[in-house]
Amino acid sequence: MAVSYTGVVTVTGEGRNGGRVTASDGHLTTALAIPKELGGAGGATNPEQLFAAGWGACFLGAVRRAAAERKVRLTNTAITVEATLHHGDDGEFGLSAVLNLELGGVDQETAAELGDAAHRLCPYSKATRGNIPVTVNATAVAVAA
Repeated sequence: MAVSYTGVVTVTGEGRNGGRVTASDGHLTTALAIPKELGGAGGATNPEQLFAAGWGACFLGAVRRAAAERKVRLTNTAITVEATLHHGDDGEFGLSAVLNLELGGVDQETAAELGDAAHRLCPYSKATRGNIPVTVNATAVAVAA
């Protein structure tokens, strides 16, 4: 398989607890913090938000690809990704995700078909398939006039 692109980041410090993320190209530089909901200080991003952002951006690309393959014209796209960190009774952590996709310019059936197709195409979806619980909710939305 030919390499198309490799994103490189360095995480320093205490990781999610006060660490810092820096991309090799300088376009991403941010602090990390444990969310207040987990007893941390908050005030900075966290791995779940970064994962959700990457997955959401990639997923919308897969939606656009699926729509183009079907010659479907989308008037707008949006996605809200919920990446949830779970703490099991066994003391181990795990993830789950909900992808809430909104598509304009299509009916509900087409929105669902495009959501399913994107979930088959998206590299993040492929990487998580069978590893974590994932729900994809695709909704057709009217475009405001």
